[in-house]
Amino acid sequence: MPSSFTTSAPDLGHAFAALGDPVRRALVTRLARGDATVGELAEPFDLTPQAISHHVGVLRRCGLVEQRREGTRRPCRLRVDQLALLGSWIDDQRRAWNDRLDALDEHLSGRRGTR
Repeated sequence: MPSSFTTSAPDLGHAFAALGDPVRRALVTRLARGDATVGELAEPFDLTPQAISHHVGVLRRCGLVEQRREGTRRPCRLRVDQLALLGSWIDDQRRAWNDRLDALDEHLSGRRGTR
């Protein structure tokens, strides 16, 4: 039976908002080790499978997790490619700010030499 995945492109704002929740960050960390069902994801938490399902839904809607059907199972999978896009955005911001701070440092160093 072919599996069907639900996918969507990541929305940076929604993805970062989703990752602002510690439970969702823990779910992403767990899914980085491999696929898991909602029941498996719920095991380490003192939360109901329904609550974990809600968190998975948030991660799914922002494009970081996908779910497929395998008979009666619905394993979740981390979309590492989409998570990498968030990392790329962070790296771009870090580079831009480092460049700005370097330019500021050069500017301030040049001023000190003229006093």
